[in-house]
Amino acid sequence: MRLTFLGTGTSFGVPQIGCRCAVCTSADPRDRRTRCGAVIETDDGTRLLIDTPPELRLQLVAAGIAHVDAVLFTHEHADHIHGIDDLRALTVRRSGPLPLYGEAPTLETLRSRFPYVFDAAFRPLPGTTRPEGLPIEIRAGEAFAVGDVQVMPLAVPHGRASVLGFRVGDIAYITDAKEIPPVTMQSLRGVRVLVLNALLRRSHPTHLSIAEAIATAQQVGAERTYFTHLTHDNAHAALEAELPAGIMPAYDGLVVELPLSPSHVVPTRESAS
Repeated sequence: MRLTFLGTGTSFGVPQIGCRCAVCTSADPRDRRTRCGAVIETDDGTRLLIDTPPELRLQLVAAGIAHVDAVLFTHEHADHIHGIDDLRALTVRRSGPLPLYGEAPTLETLRSRFPYVFDAAFRPLPGTTRPEGLPIEIRAGEAFAVGDVQVMPLAVPHGRASVLGFRVGDIAYITDAKEIPPVTMQSLRGVRVLVLNALLRRSHPTHLSIAEAIATAQQVGAERTYFTHLTHDNAHAALEAELPAGIMPAYDGLVVELPLSPSHVVPTRESAS
């Protein structure tokens, strides 16, 4: 299996508009973070896109990804859905609509904000196109299949929002979580690669802090844990140097291959130069 981090930043992104802090002006390409999204690809070629962040077009072009088999939505916040129109470039080459999986509140928000994506009666003018999505409701704790792979939705608290994480084989992807409930912790047993949000060094009402994310990662006990949803409060190199063994910050374009090996990380073109 392969995990590609499309974006690893918070809703502000990094650099933030108008900010001249050390991280926002950093020359390290790993400190440039677009909004959170990822792709999981199985050995048989099934590709699952997690969320449609605002920079989706740029992210997919940078990762060389030209098709996906389904989209898994974590929740309805703008930084996780407002790139949905970029799916048009993917659905125009399909014979039918692209399956879009999400909880009922998320699908309701998508329908209300982007009705043209779901309305089969809407016909674009000749020579124009629209993204075509097939909404499929899912529930935490009820696994479903996409192609050759089983996906387990995982419930996590995030303030007033209902949020899902996802376990796909040995990979679990969780963002925008304040904690990991016991039932979700049970579903994470044996996972080899864990993705976890880690917002700030101080406590936050709806996100895990760095310290809380470390404690959670150690409780899960995955071979590798990657922190995402990072802010401009943390330079990649500095955070990487202080994290315990087996825990590291992700960055945009990072690719992780399973099975893990000493060279399991495939660097981006920028970071390799």
